[in-house]
Amino acid sequence: MLFAPPPVVRAEVFARLPDALRVRQNPVVRNGIVRDSLLEGPAFDVHGNLWCVDMVYGRIFRIDAHGHFELVTQYEGHPNGLKLNASGQIIIADHSRGLLTLDATNGRMETMLAGYAGEPFRGLNDLHFASSGDLYFTDQGSSGMEGPAGRVFCLRTDGRLDLLLDHAPSPNGIALGADEKTLFVAMTRANAVWSIPLAMVTHGRARRVGVFIQLSGGTGPDGLAVSEEGHLLVAHVGMGAVWVFNHIGVPVMRIETPTGLGTTNLAFGGKDDRTLFITESASGTILQVEMPFAGRKLIS
Repeated sequence: MLFAPPPVVRAEVFARLPDALRVRQNPVVRNGIVRDSLLEGPAFDVHGNLWCVDMVYGRIFRIDAHGHFELVTQYEGHPNGLKLNASGQIIIADHSRGLLTLDATNGRMETMLAGYAGEPFRGLNDLHFASSGDLYFTDQGSSGMEGPAGRVFCLRTDGRLDLLLDHAPSPNGIALGADEKTLFVAMTRANAVWSIPLAMVTHGRARRVGVFIQLSGGTGPDGLAVSEEGHLLVAHVGMGAVWVFNHIGVPVMRIETPTGLGTTNLAFGGKDDRTLFITESASGTILQVEMPFAGRKLIS
């Protein structure tokens, strides 16, 4: 079903990765594009600092309220997603190393969980904490429509690791709905956002999984965020946009970038959590836009 075009809002640049922190010598070529950085995984701490990762160079940045970047650490790995738990500890979904923890005081990385059923993860992407402390995360690997080998896990607070979903085409961004009854997962290569009703999870396995949003164009949905009122916000990488859907999936806003098409991830912050921050990886910038609603309160 098609809907009328929603109102368009244009984001503005909050911060730009400085030239001194861009990799110019022997840069990585990713998907045919020369990369001096690849920013993802924005998340705020209790002090108002915005954290993000540089996936291709194994770097973790802290950005202050004035947009100043600080390199906290660089390590051998590929950090994709970043979140803070209830105690403020930084947890990272690393594509090559699994779930990691970061000690921000000394930059030390430690392995929290490296695999499932005696085998390494296929390539973690993003993560999300429930209010209970349960940790949901996606194991994307190199899955796609031709080889739907991606997985979605939940690490319970008692240490149990549930494989909620497998045979998925490129699970990426992940977020709980405002009432925590539904888990949303961006399936990038399918250009869709799936919904997992948590009431239908039995013996650690998801049932009655469905498509909540079907997109078109670009590369596909990447990061997700949710408002206090139940809006689902979807970073559409390759489209240079963030879509805002209401609680029943009707598009009510489209946010456009003034920079590139690499809208990868989202985080609410600022005064009363009513500012949306967007990582735009093509230009190495953090964008911002004032929203008419607040983001859902996170565990951190």
